[in-house]
Amino acid sequence: MKNKLANLSALLLLSPLGLLAQDNKHLSLEEIIHMAANQSVEAKTADTKILGRQLEVESAKSKQLPDAKLSAQYMAMTTPNVDLKLALGGGGSAPDIAANQLWLGQASVSMPIYTGGRIKGGIAIAKDALQAEQWNAVASKEQLASRAIALYLNLYKAQQTNLLIAENIKQSEQRVSDFKAMLDNGLIARNDLLKAELQLSNYQVSLQEAQKNIKVLNYQLANLLKIAEDTQLDQINLAEVTGIDLGLKASYETAKTERSDLKSLASQRKVAEDQLKVTKSSTLPMVSATAGYNAFGLQKVVTVTNAAMVGVGVSYDIGSLYKNKREVNVVKNRIKEIDENLELLNDRVKVQVQQANENYMLAQKQDVVYHQAVDQAVENYRITKDKYDNGIADTDDLLTADVQQLQSKINLAISKANTIEKYYDLQLANGSLNIK
Repeated sequence: MKNKLANLSALLLLSPLGLLAQDNKHLSLEEIIHMAANQSVEAKTADTKILGRQLEVESAKSKQLPDAKLSAQYMAMTTPNVDLKLALGGGGSAPDIAANQLWLGQASVSMPIYTGGRIKGGIAIAKDALQAEQWNAVASKEQLASRAIALYLNLYKAQQTNLLIAENIKQSEQRVSDFKAMLDNGLIARNDLLKAELQLSNYQVSLQEAQKNIKVLNYQLANLLKIAEDTQLDQINLAEVTGIDLGLKASYETAKTERSDLKSLASQRKVAEDQLKVTKSSTLPMVSATAGYNAFGLQKVVTVTNAAMVGVGVSYDIGSLYKNKREVNVVKNRIKEIDENLELLNDRVKVQVQQANENYMLAQKQDVVYHQAVDQAVENYRITKDKYDNGIADTDDLLTADVQQLQSKINLAISKANTIEKYYDLQLANGSLNIK
C-alpha cells in the first residue's frame, strides 16, 4: 500500500497538472535576449546613466550663453548726519535732511568672447563621455543577455532531464512490478528485486533534484527579466532557435573594431585627451563683453537713473602659470593608464576570441559523438534486455545498461544546449551579439 501511495505521489509530481499550477509563459530565446537587455534593473540603470550624460552635454553647451543678473535692494536706515561738501548755490548752509531710506537696482549681462577653448573643450568632454557611456551600456546589456541565455539554456537542460528521468521512472516502476511477480513465482532472488527498487529510488531522487533546478532557474530568470516571480516557462523547444551558423568563427580583427567594451575605453581616452586640452588652456586669458544698468536713490538726497554701461572684461589667472604643469601631468598620467588598460583589454579579447572558437568547435564535435552514443546505448540496452530475458545476462547488466541509456539521452539534450550557448558566447567575443 505504501509503495502504491509513493508511486501515485511521483506520478502527480510528473503530471502536467502539477506543473501548470503556476502562471505559464512561452518565451523564445530571442525574446529572452531582448527582455534582458531592456527590462532588467541593470539595463534600466545603464539607460539612466546615458540620460545623465546627455544632460551633462546640455549643461556644457549652456555655458556658451550669456550670464544675466538682476538685483534690487531696499534698506531703511537710521537718520544719518549728512555733510555735503559740494557748494550750494546762494552760499547758504546745507539744510537738515532726514535721509533714512536707500534703494538700489542693478542689471548686468556678460557674454564670453574668448575662453581659451575652455567652453568648447568642456562640450567635447561631455560629448565623448556620453559616447563612452553609450558603449558601456551596450557592453553591460550584452553581458546581461549572455546571463539570460545561460539561464534559459540551463532551464532547458533541467526540463529535459526531468522528462527523461520521469520516463525512466515509469519503466523502472514496471520493472519493479515485474520483479515482484517473478519473485513470488521463485524465478529470481530477492536481491534482484532490491536492486531494481534501489535504482527506482535513485531515479526518484534525481527527479526531485531536476524539479528543484527547474524552480530555481525559473525564479532566477523571472527575476532577471522582471516578470512575475511565480512564472513558469513552458517546455523549451530548441528547434525554435534559428540562424545558428555552425561555420561561424570569431576574429580578433573583427572583435577589436566591433567590441563595445573596447569602444567604450577608446571613448574614455578621448575624454582624457579633451581634458588635457582644457587643462592646458587654463594659462590663457578670458575675455567677455559686459553691459549693465544701475539705478539708486537716497531719500531726499539723490536719485540716479539711466546709468547704463557697456565694455569688455579681461581676466587672467597668473597662478596657473606655475600651477598648471602639475595638473597637466595628472591628466597625462590618466591617458597613460587608459592606454595600458586598452592594451590589457586587447590581450584579453584575443584570448576570449580564441577560447570561444575552440569551445564552439568542441561543442559541435561532442554533439556528433553524443548522437552516436544514444544509438549505441539504446542498442546496448536492447541486446542486454534480450540476454536477460534468455538468462544470459544478470540483473546488474540490465540495470547498468538502463542507466547508460538514460545518461546518454541526458548528455545529448545537454549537448544541444551547449552548442547554442557556445554559439552565442562566440558572438559575444566577436562583438556581434544582437541585443535589439
